[in-house]
Amino acid sequence: MQQRSSVVELTEQLRRELDRYSPGGKLPSSRALVERFRVSPVTVSRALAQLAAEGLVVTRPGAGAFRARTRAPLVPPGDTSWQEVALSADGAADVVPRTVDASGVTVCLAVPPAGVIEFSGGYLHPVLQPEKAMAEALSRAGRRPGAWGRPPLDGLPELREWFARDIGDTVTAAEVLIAAGGQSALTTALRALAPPGAPVLVESPTYPGMLAVARAAGLRPVPVPVDADGVRPALLADAFRATGARVFVCQPLFQNPTGAVLAPDRRPEVLRIAREAGAFVVEDDFVRRLVHDDAGPLPRPLAADDPDGVVVHVRSLTKATSPSFRVGALAARGPVLERLRAIQIVDTFFVPRPLQEAALELVGSPAWPRHLRALSGELRARRDAMTAGLRLHLPGLALPHVPSGGYHLWLRLPEDAGGASPAYGSGGEAALQAAALRAGVALNPGRPYFSAEPPAAHIRLSFAAVAGTGEIAEGVRRLRAAYAEAVGSPDGGR
Repeated sequence: MQQRSSVVELTEQLRRELDRYSPGGKLPSSRALVERFRVSPVTVSRALAQLAAEGLVVTRPGAGAFRARTRAPLVPPGDTSWQEVALSADGAADVVPRTVDASGVTVCLAVPPAGVIEFSGGYLHPVLQPEKAMAEALSRAGRRPGAWGRPPLDGLPELREWFARDIGDTVTAAEVLIAAGGQSALTTALRALAPPGAPVLVESPTYPGMLAVARAAGLRPVPVPVDADGVRPALLADAFRATGARVFVCQPLFQNPTGAVLAPDRRPEVLRIAREAGAFVVEDDFVRRLVHDDAGPLPRPLAADDPDGVVVHVRSLTKATSPSFRVGALAARGPVLERLRAIQIVDTFFVPRPLQEAALELVGSPAWPRHLRALSGELRARRDAMTAGLRLHLPGLALPHVPSGGYHLWLRLPEDAGGASPAYGSGGEAALQAAALRAGVALNPGRPYFSAEPPAAHIRLSFAAVAGTGEIAEGVRRLRAAYAEAVGSPDGGR
């Protein structure tokens, strides 16, 4: 973290000083910069590389770094208005419009402005990532024989075997495909299982990225409500009968955003209902590695108890490592596996072999279980800090469930949030989100998590994307001020 901070600071300093040099003028040597700023040669090299990537300097091996020459004036923009007609006409015959609304996903992926506390993030803060272990794994992977060659289309056999063991003792390596992260795997699964225009049953609320994938494929998401014990089987059966759907997408473990775990008595019911409907269950097991150390034994994946091939299982290493470590797996049995395989090959060819080799090196190293143990304890501490802070400073926000895994809390705004008109809509959420950003904290509004009208206004707060419990305390303090501005008294009244 210290080196990253030094690189940023040096880059900013050099950027401010560029006006001292004429276009094409030579900057001080790397040795001179090391001595002047008292930083390492690596820091100087990375700062110059950043400026070169921005087009501000040009580096020439053996000669040094030079200020880039002024670029030619921009060509006046062309007229792209014709595309409105072309794109609209192209979708005129679609049963379901394929226009993609990525706003719900962008909130989780976008880096907030400097100084804003990130309660909106969907990934681990760098202090929680196993950066050293990943770097060492990538270094070792690059030296493996054949590491830069073409991998098997289904993925490296050893990595498929590891994922199979990780899912359960009933799954074999032959039933696993290596995918480029969970989002890519979900995209492949939905394209394989449902034609454009078909309904797909989804939990309500659910992950906005999955809703975006479904709509981009021309599918119609149909909500099935979730309670503290996961999806409600009776309503799932009703939805299958009413829609004729052949796919249900769910997150049985630490569901996003509610944190619910599918109850033991509901697990076989979900598989039975889907099997009787002749439907598939897409199981998104996205945060199994983000269990908190007070959770107790975890239930097995649905795929581990599914001999009939009802479940198409998705999991990834990304959530427990880094947003850039995009290695995951698809598991299925029966003829559907070949369809999944064909679509994945056409879409992506294969996951880059160096990344697969690095994944093998990482999960096979002693650093991997150490990282997971440390992460488990740190996530619990952060969850407890955020929960305690919210209950003390923002009791007007209802927290119906405190999860024992995952990286976020799901909170309900009072019914009169934002006034009588938007009580159950997005008005209160939008006002709170805007006020929070002004106060210096980013959050996720609840509306994008619903495929239909939401029953109440919600927000989602992440405790994994911040530096630590101190930042959580400060973020809750800022959120209290924003709540008072946008909603009313933090104690629940207006």
